[in-house]
Amino acid sequence: MPHELPKAYEPGAIETRWAEYWVKEKLFSVKTPPAGETRPVFTLLLPPPNVTGRLHMGHMLNQTQMDIVVRWHRMRGFIALWLPGTDHAGIATQMMVERDLAKEGKNRRDLGRDKFIARVWQWKKLYGGAIFDQMRRLGASVDWDREYFTMDENLSHAVREVFVRLYEEGLIYRGKYIVNWCPRCETAISDLEVKHEDVAGKLWEIRYPVIGTNEFITVATTRPETMLGDTAIAVNVKDERYTHLHGKHVLVPLMNREVPIITDELAQPEFGTGAVKVTPAHDPNDFQAGLRHNLPQMDVMDEHARMNQNAGAYAGLDRFEARKRVLADLQEQGFLVTEKDHALSIGKCDRCGTIVEPRLSEQWFIKIKPLADRAIKAVESGEITIVPDNYRQIYLNWMKNIYDWCISRQLWWGHRIPAWTCESCRQLTVAREAPPKCTKCGGGKLEQVSDVLDTWFSSGLLPFTTLGWPDKTRDQAVFYPTTLLITAYEILFFWVARMIMFGCHFMQGHEQDAAIKRANGWSDKKDDSVPFRHVYIHALVRDADRQKMSKTKGNVIDPLEIIERFGTDATRFTLAAMAAPGTDIAFSESRTDGYRAFANKIWNAARFMFMNVDRIEPGLRPGRMSEDDRPHMGVAGFQASTLEDRWILSRFNRAVSDVNDALATYRFHEAANRIYDFFWGEFCDWYLELIKPRLTFEEGADKSVALKAASNLVNLFDASLRLLHPVMPFITEEIWQAIYEGTAPYKSIALAEYPQADEKQLNLAAETEMAILQDLIVSVRNLRAELKVEPKVKVPIEVFAPELGIRKMIEQNHGAVERLGNVEKIAFVESSLASRPGARGTARFDVHVIYERKIDAAAEGDRLTKELEKIENELANNQKQLGNEQFLAKAPEKVVEGLRRRGQELLVLQEKTQSKLKELR
Repeated sequence: MPHELPKAYEPGAIETRWAEYWVKEKLFSVKTPPAGETRPVFTLLLPPPNVTGRLHMGHMLNQTQMDIVVRWHRMRGFIALWLPGTDHAGIATQMMVERDLAKEGKNRRDLGRDKFIARVWQWKKLYGGAIFDQMRRLGASVDWDREYFTMDENLSHAVREVFVRLYEEGLIYRGKYIVNWCPRCETAISDLEVKHEDVAGKLWEIRYPVIGTNEFITVATTRPETMLGDTAIAVNVKDERYTHLHGKHVLVPLMNREVPIITDELAQPEFGTGAVKVTPAHDPNDFQAGLRHNLPQMDVMDEHARMNQNAGAYAGLDRFEARKRVLADLQEQGFLVTEKDHALSIGKCDRCGTIVEPRLSEQWFIKIKPLADRAIKAVESGEITIVPDNYRQIYLNWMKNIYDWCISRQLWWGHRIPAWTCESCRQLTVAREAPPKCTKCGGGKLEQVSDVLDTWFSSGLLPFTTLGWPDKTRDQAVFYPTTLLITAYEILFFWVARMIMFGCHFMQGHEQDAAIKRANGWSDKKDDSVPFRHVYIHALVRDADRQKMSKTKGNVIDPLEIIERFGTDATRFTLAAMAAPGTDIAFSESRTDGYRAFANKIWNAARFMFMNVDRIEPGLRPGRMSEDDRPHMGVAGFQASTLEDRWILSRFNRAVSDVNDALATYRFHEAANRIYDFFWGEFCDWYLELIKPRLTFEEGADKSVALKAASNLVNLFDASLRLLHPVMPFITEEIWQAIYEGTAPYKSIALAEYPQADEKQLNLAAETEMAILQDLIVSVRNLRAELKVEPKVKVPIEVFAPELGIRKMIEQNHGAVERLGNVEKIAFVESSLASRPGARGTARFDVHVIYERKIDAAAEGDRLTKELEKIENELANNQKQLGNEQFLAKAPEKVVEGLRRRGQELLVLQEKTQSKLKELR
């Protein structure tokens, strides 16, 4: 039966079919192995995308790299678990649902908390699985049977357990502190969720009357509306300008409130006027100064950043409207000294873009230092490695300067803090489940704290909670610690650091299955509390001009649109081939188009193979390893009887070695490019051309030579598909299944053996000889082009090969030279040919193409003279532009660089044309 492979390669037609097949057959579902398992284990946790998410290029890069690594390990015999899940994304999800409500003219308070939460669950059911549907379409080889959601009951139970344990250990406390407050989201947000933007702002100087004197003390501020909450003026004890004012009081303008002049390091004599206003409820530095001096904490804004009753006449005004009114009143009453332009760094909420307000509020915090100390040690000791290495130091610097973590959020959607307040005595009770009565007074009316936990609190627990913690499970013994985490730099502190802190704290004493630990090559001395052994920080995907993608710039690339045009395999290959560690990717559609052509090349090579196999030996299958052979090594069943066979077998094994080494160290670009060079350059462009004569035979003649060549071709193609599969899973599955025509040894190529290099199949001599033969053929092709020999015209050549062995090798392979170089015949000479026209000399041989081309010398001279004149005119204009300083100062860098490149090209063209004229004369 002939092999079924359509003439045209249409990725869309095959990708959906195989993606559905992989999920339907549960090919990537992992059963927990029993005790005594000796296979190595590889575990990877998918950074859970937000339940609100849609696939973007960052996801595509991240998931491509993860899928490559997981497929590679699975094919190497590992029990490979890739664990998928989505994050409930407290702020983002609540915003989405509130927007839906706003379209109906409602808000969450109209519904009440319980009905609003029900509405969020309804929204999640309708829209929350979109990104996983996209992942299935992309063929992500995750274990879909283990899919989780961070608000699942088992995970919620684990979150409560962690909170209570930390509270009981004295590591969680409640207190008032300055936090980043988003007036739009109406919640505290972490420093990491604040994005800073440099803007042109103003600096105002305001004078405060010193009570009992005729003096004023002047301070500068960028937020004059906060002066309504001033409770002191600070000067430095070393600043002699203000020594006589120590202990005196000033009158806060507009408020007529007396506040003291204090001495504090907050004021630095060399900055501004040397005096600063102190507003403890609206600035983190002022807050600390207020604690040092026991100052009142006067909050003058509400949760919407509107002025409250403490703001006096300005109550009810938005903070920016209040600023205008305050400045106008200060000006009118003679307290405003100057207004100056001033560069500011404005903090904005990463979710909604609202300017963040430093605000005093009661929050829940984790005493982070005890957790951070162990997490620092885990990285410093090498228990966890971070790649690229520069991120290791960034991580350590941040961890060594870490502040207590504010874990409470003023939201309704999320893990509600397990704490209850007694209505009678106000006693706070922290418990795993709702307490029936107050532990202090016995009262029965308790109300749960309304705050929820920061999303990163629950996601920081995932490496162990997804494996059954707090119960001790077989999954934990097998799959924890996870092996690798692949993620982006921007969540190194959001997520990675917190997973390390929580894992090291809560998994102390955890023991991994000893047999599995040995199978992975890990020492028994390795600390099993860490959440993962390795962290790989992947690059950022930028546009073709290396600009960061943003909706504002309009340069966002939709991966699904790229996939629709070029196919998933080509898109994956683009990302892999450009993913050098530590270097951002400038995504180029032209590169993707090139890899679409690569896929097409593989497709056509497969069709060429099937055409010959169906003619020579229908039903020919790849040879399998015998029990005596080393499993997965080299190419099974390959019989190397010719130079090209020995050469391609050796080159394949070298490619295999290089690819395995590259993937082991996350050099995805090297792995992809090495596969590309082998499959396109060596296998398709050379080997297939070299064996074509051996695949032909006359009707009725002995076909043993053709059968051996066809068998080698099938065996090598099978191994090459397995080598490529982790990077391009769809096309490799389609062709591999076609090779076996329903008799494949596994349900999928994804379950087949990944090639490993076999030193017995390496052949340096064959590689050297073939390199010389290739050099000879390429030299002949180049000489033909220079002499403008018509493609159909065969030419004789002369070859001088001083080494007898090389001459003998060329003689034995003369057919390849004649066919691939379009050579009529080869004549060997005994002296060098390098000085002859139409010849080329190398270290191992000289070759001369014998060809006379009749030309009209006068006409050719005129043509070359005109061509030279044109080149020199353009060169003169080019040099004139590059010598114009005014032009260089104003022209875009790209234009200048283009001119410089063109100038170099023109110099080369000028030299070549002058040389041709000289030869002609």
